Amino acid sequence: LIRCVIAIIICACVVGFNIEWIIDHVFFGPVRNDFPTFKVVNHFSRMFIGEDSITLPADFPVRVQRLYQQFNVMMAVSIFGGIVLAFPYIVYEIWRFISPALHENERKNSLFVINGIWILFMMGVLCGYYLILPFAVNFGVIFKISDIIIPLYDLSDYATLFLQVVLGMGVMFLFPMLVYFLTNMGLLTPEFMKTYRRHAIVLIMVVAAIVTPADVMSMMMAAMPLLLLYEISIMMCNRTFNILQKKEALENNKALAKKDTV
Repeated sequence: LIRCVIAIIICACVVGFNIEWIIDHVFFGPVRNDFPTFKVVNHFSRMFIGEDSITLPADFPVRVQRLYQQFNVMMAVSIFGGIVLAFPYIVYEIWRFISPALHENERKNSLFVINGIWILFMMGVLCGYYLILPFAVNFGVIFKISDIIIPLYDLSDYATLFLQVVLGMGVMFLFPMLVYFLTNMGLLTPEFMKTYRRHAIVLIMVVAAIVTPADVMSMMMAAMPLLLLYEISIMMCNRTFNILQKKEALENNKALAKKDTV
């Protein structure tokens, strides 16, 4: 635990020392027209309709209302960046802690789980940053109810949106690993997941609405990968359940063989 905390602090300090570049190019990246997601969308948009479909204003005016608001945002971004950068090491330390108590077969499975956890988390963070956040920002910037209103965005509001979407998607992408654990514990079966697929779809839409802002576009962009993850989780659950059934049948056969010999 101490090593994990030290790793987060070191990575957070690295982010903190480069905070100006990170704020300009990473944190505020999705508010610019040259963001990679907008470039890809506009490239295909020009191919089909002959013009850009997403064009953000040249300026993104941000205000600071409280004295320590910039410092608080810097600390939040630094800690979040530290957690993301140190996450693979944190997962590795967890594996080091539990691996001595595992058998050889369990240790092989644990390597799959440990690598799956940090890879899925990173995929979720990247999905939130490149796929969902740009469309959420686009909706918030372009949506208008009157030309009289002059946009002036709050720094803390944008930071909350950024962390909510990116970190939320990182956590949500861990769902297949949760399914794996519950299946190994005997609490979940593939039949259950298939039977309640419709209920899961409704729940996914609710979760997508919580993670993202109120606009339909960003909610759908968040729901699509989550729906795909659910289908992948069913396949993982089915594979894990079959392995457990084979092990149980093998153990039963061994038990019967022992009784016959006695």
